[in-house]
Amino acid sequence: MSKDIQGTEKHSPRYHGIDTWPAEDMLESLWASQLRAISCIQQSIPEISASAEAIAGRLSHGGRLFYIGAGSSGHLAIQDCVEINPTYGWPQDKLIPLIAGGKDALLAPMGGAEDDEIISVEALNEHAINAQDVIIAVAASGSTPYTLAAVKHARSQGSLVISVANNRHAPIYDHAHHSIFLDSGSEVIAGSTRMAAGTAQKAALNMLSTLTMTKLGHVHDGLMVSMVINNEKLEKRGAAIVQEITGTNSGTAKKCLNDADKNIKLAVLLAMNHPKADAEKALTDNQGHLRQAMDQLK
Repeated sequence: MSKDIQGTEKHSPRYHGIDTWPAEDMLESLWASQLRAISCIQQSIPEISASAEAIAGRLSHGGRLFYIGAGSSGHLAIQDCVEINPTYGWPQDKLIPLIAGGKDALLAPMGGAEDDEIISVEALNEHAINAQDVIIAVAASGSTPYTLAAVKHARSQGSLVISVANNRHAPIYDHAHHSIFLDSGSEVIAGSTRMAAGTAQKAALNMLSTLTMTKLGHVHDGLMVSMVINNEKLEKRGAAIVQEITGTNSGTAKKCLNDADKNIKLAVLLAMNHPKADAEKALTDNQGHLRQAMDQLK
């Protein structure tokens, strides 16, 4: 295995004796490591952008979005996955999070599961992964057997494969359509990839999913126009979004949101005095893109 593949496991001599350092000195090193982790993402922006474009293309034609990983990387992958529905209204049945060890791995270590190449392939087969689908695979080393086997299988089924790793020559890149390399370097605590590597992964996944959902029409002027409204706080936020986009008053925004059954995009068009049937048709015609629907109704 190459030195690059071992990058996230390297023990940097700069942290020798760190357990004897004053607390603030140790925290300064941890802080600096986190800053480096965030800054390394900049060089990956072109690949993140290309990945989001490709993902949006598959999802706009009925595809599902799979996230897969093991250990800390799996936790971060699942976190991004489960937040897409409430934030952007993407259907839950088109979001499939998979982690080595299953649900039990969310609360307890399941180390042995990440070495099992069969269970990830079985999980993908249970969901009948196909050429319409997308898989985002996350692994700090990029060589985790569970994740690598999933990437290979997904590629063989024609799925779009996005691989995210923190080592330059990660094996999961060999089977990816798009490879997002996050050069977070060695960890302050050697091998603790929940730290610098994890920070880079979390931020990169945030960027990737946000751009993807924006391309799919779930963001308008920096506002979450597809968010799921399921409590009083979010109902107020939804009405405020309608009010901000249209310039209408608070009472009208609330009424239109109710008339639209909490659909913010539809409520915006109602607040602009478009008949409900016309507004619904415009949104359907434009695959839910509010700006395009507004242009159609001018």
